[in-house]
Amino acid sequence: MYKVKINNMRFHSHIGVYQEEKKLGQNIEINLVVDFNIDETTIKDRVERTISYAAFYTVIAEIVKNSQVNLIETLALEIINEIKKIDQEHIGTVKVNLKKLAVPIDGIFDNVEIEMER
Repeated sequence: MYKVKINNMRFHSHIGVYQEEKKLGQNIEINLVVDFNIDETTIKDRVERTISYAAFYTVIAEIVKNSQVNLIETLALEIINEIKKIDQEHIGTVKVNLKKLAVPIDGIFDNVEIEMER
């Protein structure tokens, strides 16, 4: 087994509880960790024997582009479910860290982040 990670993907999204968030949008950052259940020695430097991290990025970008959910938890779960569909036989645990880089809260902090793993 090995892990595929994509770090610090940034997107403009239209998610949030408040209408302003959905209308104006906001920037989010996503980190992805996918456990790939395969014997590494069988890969033999052949791309078709592994998994495409480009496919992961494409799926995530499409989900973020089309989503207008209220909660970042919902978005994270959608991402996990769709990533797992790419290769149900070999994909094990999928972990998503999702950060809203600006939130409508009166306070001083860098971001709000959730982590979900299934």
